[in-house]
Amino acid sequence: MIVGVVGKPNVGKSTLFKAMSMAEAEIANFPFTTIKPNVGVGYVRTPDAGVHFNVTAAARNSVVRAGVRFTPVKLIDVAGLVPGAHEGKGLGNQFLDDLSAADVLIHVVDASGRTNELGEPAADHDPKKDIAFLEEEIDLWFTGLVKKHWDKIKSRIKYDSGDIVKEFSAVLSGIKISEHHVKTTLLKMGREGTVDWSDDDVADFAVELRKMSKPIVLVANKADVPGADKHLPGLKEKYGIFPVSAASELALRQADKAGVIEYLPGDSDFKIKGTPDEKQKKALEFIRTGVLKKYGSTGVQQILNHAVFDMLKYMVVYPVENENALSDGQGNILPDSHLVPQGTTAIELAYRIHTDIGDKFIGAIDCKTKRRIGRDHVLADGDVVKIITHR
Repeated sequence: MIVGVVGKPNVGKSTLFKAMSMAEAEIANFPFTTIKPNVGVGYVRTPDAGVHFNVTAAARNSVVRAGVRFTPVKLIDVAGLVPGAHEGKGLGNQFLDDLSAADVLIHVVDASGRTNELGEPAADHDPKKDIAFLEEEIDLWFTGLVKKHWDKIKSRIKYDSGDIVKEFSAVLSGIKISEHHVKTTLLKMGREGTVDWSDDDVADFAVELRKMSKPIVLVANKADVPGADKHLPGLKEKYGIFPVSAASELALRQADKAGVIEYLPGDSDFKIKGTPDEKQKKALEFIRTGVLKKYGSTGVQQILNHAVFDMLKYMVVYPVENENALSDGQGNILPDSHLVPQGTTAIELAYRIHTDIGDKFIGAIDCKTKRRIGRDHVLADGDVVKIITHR
């Protein structure tokens, strides 16, 4: 699963990406700062399963702090898009292709209105225009891909008894289109039984397929910058957009790392534990009053959680080898947390861990209830599971 961070230049994408992942990304104020996509690791936040059992986890593939589990998710930050990207403007085709592997897109806009449609400095640009242009560019890209293959698909269905779901998912697998995506889109549009489509029908199908396969989370970044108060009410009313201050989140994470404060990503406040100088104190107080108290958080952790759990419908489960000690073979308690789609079964989890484990699966144990569960048992969020295999 990959979360893509998209938007025009200079809206704070790279700052948001760095705040999410603490990875090093070029952060400057000119178009195409990011020429090659940055790949990093962000972390979704959930209560740790150790709290339920009153044990302290020894995380191996994730991070645990103060009873909170941070589970990794892959991030990609692609260079800023500009109008006409689907036609190749601003290296647009390269950037759109880089996003082909993303499962959900976080679209960052400048809530302060201080950058125009090209990412250049502006006095009072309307951020709503940026939302429309980026969705249009991505939809036009999708439409071009679908139309490119449509005649061949139509011919196979008409003359070779091809299956429309399989045909579409095969030619679009490179941008992570599954049979589920195609079938759900066809059913929604009432097009599952015919291929006599007009050009408009093909375009409409492409747009719906994009919405199904690559949903977009809208982020109003720079919510703490002058000018944002003017635009945020309209953005919230029309789009339900998330107000975010990526710069504040980055500052808090850096201060926490330096031992100046104690801060958990997603918290509504922080605790000073070091000896910040006057400049640091002033900056921290601004973040506390101008961001945390105003919006409840910086918004950064919330948007990543929203993308993964609400948009993609994933959940966290914990596989263990010892159902009594809740540990792996080395005695590490609750070492791993895994992100899996809602509806994942015990056998599917086994195969996600390793093919051999799936092949040798004979059952599983729900460690919370101590009950044995079968291969088709549907797991729930926060489940701790021991997979039983034959030798």
